[in-house]
Amino acid sequence: MSRLTASLALSCAVSLALSVTTVQAQTAPQPSPAPVPAPRSVPSSFADLANRLLPSVVNVSTSAVLKPGKDEDKGPDSSGPDGPQVPQFPQGSPLEKFFHDYMTHKPAPNRPPRRMQALGSGFIVDPAGIIVTNNHVIEGADQVSVTLQDGTELPAKIVGRDSQVDLAVLEVKPKHSLPAVPLGHSDAARIGDWVVAIGNPFGLNGTVTAGIISSRGRNVEHGLYDDYIQTDAAINRGNSGGPLFNLSGEVIGINTLIYGGAGGDSIGIGFAIPADDARGIIDQLRKTGHVSRGWMGLKFQNVSYDIAEDLDFHQADGTVGKGALVSEVGPKSPAAQAGLQVGDIITRVGSQDVTGQTMPRIIASILPGTKTELTVWHKGSIKTLPITLAQSPNAPDMPPSDTHQPTHTKAAFGELGLAVRSIDAEMRTQYALTDDQRGVLVDRVEPSSPATSRGIAVGNVITQVGQDQIDTPDAFAKAVSRALEQKKKEVLLLVQDDDGLRWVPVPFLGN
Repeated sequence: MSRLTASLALSCAVSLALSVTTVQAQTAPQPSPAPVPAPRSVPSSFADLANRLLPSVVNVSTSAVLKPGKDEDKGPDSSGPDGPQVPQFPQGSPLEKFFHDYMTHKPAPNRPPRRMQALGSGFIVDPAGIIVTNNHVIEGADQVSVTLQDGTELPAKIVGRDSQVDLAVLEVKPKHSLPAVPLGHSDAARIGDWVVAIGNPFGLNGTVTAGIISSRGRNVEHGLYDDYIQTDAAINRGNSGGPLFNLSGEVIGINTLIYGGAGGDSIGIGFAIPADDARGIIDQLRKTGHVSRGWMGLKFQNVSYDIAEDLDFHQADGTVGKGALVSEVGPKSPAAQAGLQVGDIITRVGSQDVTGQTMPRIIASILPGTKTELTVWHKGSIKTLPITLAQSPNAPDMPPSDTHQPTHTKAAFGELGLAVRSIDAEMRTQYALTDDQRGVLVDRVEPSSPATSRGIAVGNVITQVGQDQIDTPDAFAKAVSRALEQKKKEVLLLVQDDDGLRWVPVPFLGN
């Protein structure tokens, strides 16, 4: 079973057993494709490129101290005051895995503090000693050092880091200028282009691998932007923070994640942060040590084909529309002050077309205090809303502020395979709902029903049906009945679960 992991390495002995199997693929006859231009260049070797770029890639070594207590023999789950003082590291960090393995083996108690080391990669962007890597490579470490290609080891200072996009900037003080590499334009890269990855997998410094861009704009539910370049160039633990080059020697991505097998090793599916996404963040980290992001105070999701059809949201040519569907608006937020409402679809921010996937990057690229305009689809009409972005807070997700206490009633809907009830004090306590939670509570979900197939579960709250807000089972029944009378094949529900609000198109039975 594959799983998504940060591409990291520990400073430990590694034994590799390699086997090569030749597989001859058989394909069915296909229609002849349209002729395409011949490739501009097919490299016979990457040797010259690798020789030029290797000096610009560095090994990033991090370390942290474990301070064991006298009750360490209780194991990694010990919670006593004298138990092991295990630092908190981000998921996927090399130090997190090291400490987990270290504590799981439960060595002898009362030993002296020990320093643990782990490895990642980075690349030089300024000859004066500025280096870019992943945040998860250095987060949680109390010492960071950089080893150059010639073996020179230098202590590194963390200039700034950004956990939301997983980038960090380091600084070293070299005795001479270092060979820097430029950030290229990842937006110009195409699926099928050759790429070269250089890094330190498993501590094997200066490892060069090559492949192609397998896909772009990948959403792997990791990080703020979720706009990754996918490549089949081999990326393994320890490649994190290393560069992904085009054939011009420009960095078009920062290697960050891999899909791995049971051991977490590469199976030819790696992900890199696009250089065009990283450029502004790196600049801000270099200048201020932190990142200032614009914030609107809303939640949104991509407009799928089903959602567009349910809302009758189409473009002028009749095709389904594209945009970001608003699922929540924070009280007193810039979005609320601009007049945005749940169910609105944002199609443009300023002059840029947006989708639910591109919206986070576009909003975050706008500095706080900037005034811009939103183009919004609202119940079938287009309007323009001026908005002034604020500084992104630490906890941007805010619940609605209005309160409501509906009566205690139930309603069942066989067409959807669920039953709902009003939210009374008992239900608020049972399901840990806030006093200001509005909507109806999902009280029962039939097995193998349309609701089950779309991930709706008992305890979820339905706050809206299509464009209609609902607070009682009666209102829910009327909204669903209208959809049936209009001979719709499905109904669009705004559902609150543990992960927040999301729009869910649920088909009626028989569709």
